[in-house]
Amino acid sequence: MRYVAAHPGALPVRRPILLVALLLLLAGCASDPEPPEEIWQPRPGTDWQWQLRGRLDTSVDAPVYDIDGFDNSEATVAALHDEDRKVICYLSTGAWEDWRPDAEKFPESVLGKGNGWEGERWLDIRRTDVLQPLMAARVDMCRDKGFDAVEPDNMDGYENATGFPLTAADQLRYNRLIAGLAHERGMAVGLKNDLDQIPELVGDFDFAVNEQCAQYGECEALTPFVKAGKAVFHAEYELPTDRFCAESRRLKLSSLLKKYELGVWRRTC
Repeated sequence: MRYVAAHPGALPVRRPILLVALLLLLAGCASDPEPPEEIWQPRPGTDWQWQLRGRLDTSVDAPVYDIDGFDNSEATVAALHDEDRKVICYLSTGAWEDWRPDAEKFPESVLGKGNGWEGERWLDIRRTDVLQPLMAARVDMCRDKGFDAVEPDNMDGYENATGFPLTAADQLRYNRLIAGLAHERGMAVGLKNDLDQIPELVGDFDFAVNEQCAQYGECEALTPFVKAGKAVFHAEYELPTDRFCAESRRLKLSSLLKKYELGVWRRTC
């Protein structure tokens, strides 16, 4: 045992090494960084605005904005936060877009057939050795700009003619990879479309984003998200609101009528 005198003339005081070690451990714990804030999870029925083109209109009365991650600045995200809004970062994670600033970093070997939109081609999502660092850099951008969440688009390539023999297992693995990239950076992440894999992926994602489930009679497939207390942000393009809003309210979806260009215009349920 080691003995240390408390003060001159005092009796020796026993101070076991174990006690000193315990005090040092407690001091170390006190200096640990605070844990990260809880990841945002929007609730069913939360209203939203989805604008990917044109000059962003921040006057729309909605608590959630889904906007393009590349085209909007940190200052824009901060201004929306000042209005107590949550902000989702739109990224295309399953298709290449020829106008993005990082487009030249994608090798030709991972570019497949066009996905129906000008300048876009499906990605070979099996090539995570190539795609993971590229997507991580994009998600880093969203985090650095202060976004609360990520909307990764084109997450159902395995159901389309991509030019690659993609399987459902390939898609599950890739979608979970993207979800992990967002969560590791403290952001929420939404599952875009990919209805058939919702039962397997609802636990990996914090909300869903869907296009045209009412037009194709598929909205019931989104109920696992609602039952899990997670929002379903839903948009229709071709149906008038009186053709889908009643069902949307019954299913607790967050539904909008939008135009295909996804500008400012919207009608809500």
